[in-house]
This record gives sequence, structure tokens and C-alpha cells, in this order.
Amino acid sequence: MIGADKIIQKKKEFLFPSSHGNHFYKNPPQIVKGDMQYLYDDQGKEYIDFFAGVSVMNCGHCNKEILDVAISQMQTLQHTTIIYLTEQMVNLAEKLATVLPGNLRRSFFCCTGSEANEGAMLLARLYTGKNDFIALHNGLHGRTHLTMSATAIPMWRADPDLSRCIHFAKNVYSDTLDLESAAKASIESIKQVIEEQGAENIAALIAEPIQGNGGIITPPLWYFKELKALLEQHDILLLIDEVQTGFARTGKMFAIENYGVVPDIMTVAKALGNGMPISAFCTNDEIAKAFTKPSASTLGGNPVSSATAMAVLDYIEKNNLCERSEYLGAILKQKLELLKEKHPIIKEVRGLGLMLGAELVKANGEAASEETDLILEKLKDRGLIVGKNGLGRNVLAFQPPLVITEENIEVLIQNLDDVLSEL
Repeated sequence: MIGADKIIQKKKEFLFPSSHGNHFYKNPPQIVKGDMQYLYDDQGKEYIDFFAGVSVMNCGHCNKEILDVAISQMQTLQHTTIIYLTEQMVNLAEKLATVLPGNLRRSFFCCTGSEANEGAMLLARLYTGKNDFIALHNGLHGRTHLTMSATAIPMWRADPDLSRCIHFAKNVYSDTLDLESAAKASIESIKQVIEEQGAENIAALIAEPIQGNGGIITPPLWYFKELKALLEQHDILLLIDEVQTGFARTGKMFAIENYGVVPDIMTVAKALGNGMPISAFCTNDEIAKAFTKPSASTLGGNPVSSATAMAVLDYIEKNNLCERSEYLGAILKQKLELLKEKHPIIKEVRGLGLMLGAELVKANGEAASEETDLILEKLKDRGLIVGKNGLGRNVLAFQPPLVITEENIEVLIQNLDDVLSEL
């Protein structure tokens, strides 16, 4: 093992400059092993993982039940492209159709969330014959040209000449308004965009049900019903990005199910493969009919990824991870709320299930970005991996493997309380 310093040196020498600083810590460990909710560094130190590789490892690191299926498939057949008939991809599509919301039952498999969102936006254009999109402030949808154009987080908008077919509206976060008022303002902002741009030009609105990188921004439960009704009035599709929120993360299989709405198109990725690259955009029979020209993702839905994803869905069902996420998420959220009462630096705790965020602000109301970094560093030294997000990078992100225990949560809360007290 070469160690953290050598890894950083090689990053600087062989990777793009955009990759150099992509680690949270001043003194980052070299992670060499994972085992369910635990990670280990090159010194043998154990960490409780409360970030899950950004909501990827929902079923735990190196989950043996899932790995056994993946390894068996690797030893049998890895890849042929979809030109040839293999059963793993169609079996996955069939299984996925049983857990997708409402009438969504058609899937197109690819490898990344960006690719899935790009395909979903193409599908919306093909079906509606319209070109433009509405996206929300604080949203993150990918790093391809169109998905980056729909991203409203400055640090992730690398291209200086992004598409002008994306029109941004307010999300449900506000520094000055309460959640209900901010959500109403968001709906009004979307109405204004529709009026200004013309419904006849807008194919779809793309949104995350909970904005992950945007700061765990969580709309009130009425929000998406009102939004869907508004869009239907104007023949605009609702495209829901479940890349980070899907597969039992929020107490439901998909976060949008908490809102009682069936989207027209939905994208999934990350946790579907539990570390294996796979994604999909999914829709109903009617919209799927619009995508007729030959298309394929070379590695999308390959036998190994598909077999692994089947094992993931089986594991979620067998181990009741939706219910587990809801139960443990309620415990974690309650304990974070108690810390909020004790430590004024915590402005707000938000989220659903095991997708929670704690926004940190200074006494003057400014984003506590430096303090967030310090807290992450101190928690890491204590053997706890926690994420961060938000436009000010001042939101502690708790998105652990769904196999964590109440004891793990108690360890986190005790150490976080100590670290906040040290500030």
C-alpha cells in the first residue's frame, strides 16, 4: 500500500487538476477495505461510514450475499453488448418494473447517473417534440453537457458555455422564509418560468425529490402533488432524478413515493449496483413508444451489473431495508434535533429516512464552511466518516449504509456532541 501522501502525489502528476483537491480532509486516510457499514485504512484503523460513498453502498460495503452473485456472474459471462441475447438485463428490467412507482415499467440501462439523466432528457424531447427544460436552484443532475446545464450548483458547472435551453426556478430553500412559504414561492417561480418561456417550448421539469448535493433540501409533503398538477395543466413532463435518493434510502424504495406522486420519467443509479456501475432511465409504456431509433449503452445493463443489481433488489426486500431506513432515520433525526437545541451552530436538521442533513451557520448567520471542515476532520480522527454538501459546503450529510445499527448511531451522536462542544 502506497499511503495517502503518495496517492495525492500521483493524483497531481497523472490526473486532471480538477481531481487534485477532491478529498474532504487535510490529512486524508488511504481507504483499503470495506465491510458492511465499516471502512478501514492502510494503518488498520476502523471507521463507521455515515456517507456510503454518497448514497451508493446502501446494502453495505463488500456485502457477501451480493458479491457472491457478482463474482459468479463474472466467472461465467461478463459482456456481449445488447446486440446478443442474454437474460440478466431483461430479468433485471422485469424485477425493476415490480418496484418502480405507479405505471413506470420500461427501463433503458446505462452506466452513470449523468448518462441516465441525459437519456431521460432526450426521451422527454422525443415524446413532447419540445426542446426546453425547467430545473431548480441547488439541483445537481450530472456532468454531461445537458445535465451540467441543468445543474445549479456553481462548483459543478465546469463548462463556461452551457446550454441555454434550461430555465431555472426557485427551489424550496430560503434564508428568509420558512419551508412552507419557500415551497409556495417555488411553485410561483415555476409558474413564472412557464409564462415567460411558453409551455409550448418546455418538454419537462427535472428535479431531485430531495436535493442531495444542494444541501439535503427536502420539500414539504404537498409540494410534488401541486407541482405535478401544474405541469399537467401545461403538458409538461415531470422528470424525477432518484440517482441519490433511490433504493430504500428515504424509508421508501424511491423518495418520490413519500410525496404520493408518480413521475412521467425517473432516473436511477448509484445504489442500484451497490458499487457496481449501473443506471437506468425509466418510464411508462406510452412515453417509451417515442424512443424508436436504435440506441444502446455499450456497457449498460451488462450481465455482471445486471446480476448484481438483481441481488441488490433481493437483499433490500429480504432485509426490509425500507422499513429499517425509516426506523433508524427517525432515531438519528431525533438525536440530531436534540443536538440542535444544545449547539446553536446547527441551524436546521432536514431529510427523510437515512438521508439527513444538518446545516451549520455562524452566529452572524453566514455559512459555517470552515467549521464544517473542522468537524469532518475531527470526526474522521475519531473513526467516523460523515459527508458534506450545500452551496456553502456547510451541511453535514448523513447518508450511511442502511445496515447501520442503533449502536452506530449512538457512537456518532456522542462524538458529534463532543466535537461541537470543542468548537
